[in-house]
Amino acid sequence: MRISYREAMRTALHDALASDPRVFLMGEDVGKYGGSYAVSKGFLAEFGPERIRDTPLSELAFVGAGVGAALGGLRPIVEVMTVNFSLLALDQIVNAAALYRHMSAGQFHVPLVIRMATGAGRQLAAQHSHSLENWYAHVPGLTVVAPATIDDARGMLAAALADPDPVIVFEHALLYNSEGELSDAWRACDLTSAQILRQGRDVTLIAWGGTVAKSLEAAAALAAEGIDAEVVDLRVLRPLDDATYIASVRRTRRAVVVDEGWRSGSLAAEVMARIMEQALYDLDAPVARVCSEEVPIPYAKHLEDAALPQPAKVVAAVRRLLGKG
Repeated sequence: MRISYREAMRTALHDALASDPRVFLMGEDVGKYGGSYAVSKGFLAEFGPERIRDTPLSELAFVGAGVGAALGGLRPIVEVMTVNFSLLALDQIVNAAALYRHMSAGQFHVPLVIRMATGAGRQLAAQHSHSLENWYAHVPGLTVVAPATIDDARGMLAAALADPDPVIVFEHALLYNSEGELSDAWRACDLTSAQILRQGRDVTLIAWGGTVAKSLEAAAALAAEGIDAEVVDLRVLRPLDDATYIASVRRTRRAVVVDEGWRSGSLAAEVMARIMEQALYDLDAPVARVCSEEVPIPYAKHLEDAALPQPAKVVAAVRRLLGKG
């Protein structure tokens, strides 16, 4: 069945609300407006204001309310409009939700799911366009996922709600309108494993979220040049599935990490470090990375495009690794 990423997320959310009375959704504009990205459109009429709660414009307040509800036995899904605004709730996420199980010696859990849009490409300028996934992937106590495929958009929410501890779901804003085939694989989604989306022998492209489709596009362009690229979708940013991408790099002996975050302090840097720690002597070339330029994301379309990782930049990085560029 061919559906959009938005519809896959919407179906997952609808199923969660319909199957478990403990589940409720809250956030800015999730009710009457139907969600900033129309994922919850029509839910208020179907489930009512107790289950679909519009909140004031205070991320600190409504994320904190989600933490309290989770501690009280409910299964809240909190929607934050964009990752930039989540910084207003860092205290509740990092100093509260992530720590309760550890600081209570396992007596308390916070089964909270926080969904937020991330990424650029829509000309919304700097305060609505950054990719800060690595900030959260740095924090013990959180599980961080970035569904990039239709199957993961459909299946990861159920796995997140089943987790007794907080899960952050990053949905790249450019993916909502994308379409693809929904397969039965969505039923087996987990919160632990990466997946290989394209087999290859010459280089491994490691991506997640919004860079997955660009990496697949780059792999297709490389194939036209006789270069066979393998594409690994990390899917889960914490905990990282080292085994899958390290095994891929050992087979291809070269790697390019594609990250929409900034180069300095990036998740790409962490992945590169783990490759060097675990597979240094399997490499035929240094690990490369393609990241966003070290600037706030511009508003102007040509500048925004220039600031972001693009398939052509990935192709160029691979050529350099192979001594062809």
